Amino acid sequence: MTRLLATDSVSPALARRIAVAAQGFGSMPGGPVTARRLRSTIEKLGLLQLDSVNVFERSHYLPPLARLGSYDRALLDELALSPGKGHVEYVAHEAAVIPVSTWPLLRWRMERYRGEEEREWFEANRPLAHWLLDELAEKGPLRVSEIEHDANVSRGPWWGWSDVKIAMEHLFRRGEVTTAGRQRFERVYALPHQVLPREVLDLEVPAADAKRQLVERAARAYGIATASDLADYFRMRRDDTMTAIRELVDGGVLVPVAVDGWRDLAYLHAEARRPRKITAAALLSPFDPVVWFRRRAERLFDFHYRIEIYTPAHKRVHGYYTLPLLLDDRLVGRMDLKSDRKAKTLLVQSAWRESGARAEVERIVPLLDQAMRWQGLERVQFSGRGDLSAELEAAASALR
Repeated sequence: MTRLLATDSVSPALARRIAVAAQGFGSMPGGPVTARRLRSTIEKLGLLQLDSVNVFERSHYLPPLARLGSYDRALLDELALSPGKGHVEYVAHEAAVIPVSTWPLLRWRMERYRGEEEREWFEANRPLAHWLLDELAEKGPLRVSEIEHDANVSRGPWWGWSDVKIAMEHLFRRGEVTTAGRQRFERVYALPHQVLPREVLDLEVPAADAKRQLVERAARAYGIATASDLADYFRMRRDDTMTAIRELVDGGVLVPVAVDGWRDLAYLHAEARRPRKITAAALLSPFDPVVWFRRRAERLFDFHYRIEIYTPAHKRVHGYYTLPLLLDDRLVGRMDLKSDRKAKTLLVQSAWRESGARAEVERIVPLLDQAMRWQGLERVQFSGRGDLSAELEAAASALR
């Protein structure tokens, strides 16, 4: 077994710049945001994580905004959430939009779900599962709300899924069902042959090769990362990830490096940029790859981040759905935003500065103005909560 040893050392500052640049920041071209640029962003990231929370905006719309600036969300809907446009959904990091080329690389995960992991469920629900597959074969792609079956009765609000919805989700994870986009954010289910290109369906990638390709994609998207970081990107097992890392190191794709202050060995993608400076300003989704693995965010940026959606209001520290604030190669603060569409107002429910960080309000206020206009709103309103709120409000007033 190859023993992995660092061949170079990297400063924490350079590691941050490498990581932020690899994620598509600091090299944003001008001009309108086209479908081609949106597609390129998805390819660079590998996926867009989906989430149903819609307080400011749904999560998958935010990574393109952070990297490209304002764009027409209908373009992303057409590209990522419509059938036949080169993207489908699957359990990648979590539920996510992925390029169709990634789908065959996740067959090993589908096989795992078909095996011991969900065999008991399938045996107990075989008649319903087969009925649903027959229904899709006969009628084509369907939303759960369009399916007429006695078991399609919701068990309550939020996650009170019906047995039909639960069965569809099992079939989805098993790869027996995929997606044909979404309508009003409701997933449209389809049989794979109804939406995926023949070359994708016919492509058989051995599990070890597929996992190696996924680790390489994660490493390219991260620029520099530990084994734990790389395992988390596509939620792979540690031993499989280490096997892939060794092969990629042997092939010269990854270079083991030591980062000052990091306990674990890091791996630098051989093609990663090493910029001397990063110029970037962005609001990040809680499910942006820059911050979605909390241990990495703490290690890279000294940024302790938790989502407080499920925390009782009186116990929340920063807010319901705070967005990390990126300036250049640092996370300098966080803001809890809400789009009050009825009042046409962007509510800054709280704004916080990271301890010791230089949060340049003259660069943050334009982000709020951009977010307001992108959402089709007319004004920004500050609640005054948080140690950055008053300063932001004063700067925003001065610019009016």
